[in-house]
Amino acid sequence: MKNLLKKGLSRQQIPLWRQFIQWGFLVWCVFLGVQFGLFVRYFESGGQTAYYPRPPGVEAFLPIGALVSFKAWLLAGHFDPVHPAALVLFLTFLGLALLSKKSFCSWICPVGALEEGLWKAGHRLFGRNYRIWTWLDVGLRFIKYALLLFFAKLILLDMPLMAIGGFMAAPYWAIADVKMLHFFTGMSTLSLTVIALLSVLSVFYKNFWCRYLCPYGALLGLLSAVSPLKVRRRRELCSDCGTCSRVCPARIDVQHKTSVTSVECSACLTCVGACPQEGALAVRLPLWKRSLPSWGFALVVLLLFSAGVASGMLTGHWETSLTHLDYQRLIPLAGKLGH
Repeated sequence: MKNLLKKGLSRQQIPLWRQFIQWGFLVWCVFLGVQFGLFVRYFESGGQTAYYPRPPGVEAFLPIGALVSFKAWLLAGHFDPVHPAALVLFLTFLGLALLSKKSFCSWICPVGALEEGLWKAGHRLFGRNYRIWTWLDVGLRFIKYALLLFFAKLILLDMPLMAIGGFMAAPYWAIADVKMLHFFTGMSTLSLTVIALLSVLSVFYKNFWCRYLCPYGALLGLLSAVSPLKVRRRRELCSDCGTCSRVCPARIDVQHKTSVTSVECSACLTCVGACPQEGALAVRLPLWKRSLPSWGFALVVLLLFSAGVASGMLTGHWETSLTHLDYQRLIPLAGKLGH
């Protein structure tokens, strides 16, 4: 039993545990989505269907609104009571990036789980994944930073505090989560076409959306540059076999790095699990020779995420201030707001 446990927690098995954790988050997100859908349906039906409580976790899908409320919190000390969980989760993901690389992308993000599933399915079907030419790869990667710059300028620089207050007090923001639900449940032909195209591209090219188009990932990647926890290589133990570089989904040349500082690194630990030399690759703090066990890094990620959510709950910044009557009035108007 002891040997079985040791084998299960070995660094070779950690990538499998990571996938298990990430797919667990995906299943949980689907569960929250279904519950929220039933909550909305109750009000849309005029109370004719069963009532289900609203899960605050769905606010994780409101990153743009969270950025607006983040600015309001910084400048005015106002913590948005309408969608407080959106800001709590946004701050939690920023904290994860600052302390544990871009671990949100490879350990928690449901889109990341789907992307990985698609390119692995493509590898199984076609025996390989394809690589975009280096010059084009660099150009395409700039898109996510351009999108990030657009939102940062629009909200953090150009949007005055008075406009932010107006936005956060508007009915549209109150039911932004309902509008988000309607986007998924009633997709237009254009939306379905774009998603289908991105899915097909992700089958052939590893993490196409994450690598080239996700502004959220771009933000977390930039913050992750200062993370103390990084994959580090001990040259005296490395055999220079190149396995780490070949298996890296982010196409990082790990073999020739002393520490992986790239903003593309999501701390998926694929390289650590594939390394044939014990101790050559591991997650370590700077100036520390002692490595953090791979299972220890998984524990750090889960604890940081749990601490962020728990802090929101304990400080009263989790449940919305909107009442049953508010939803009764606003949800039937959702189709008209924003048009």
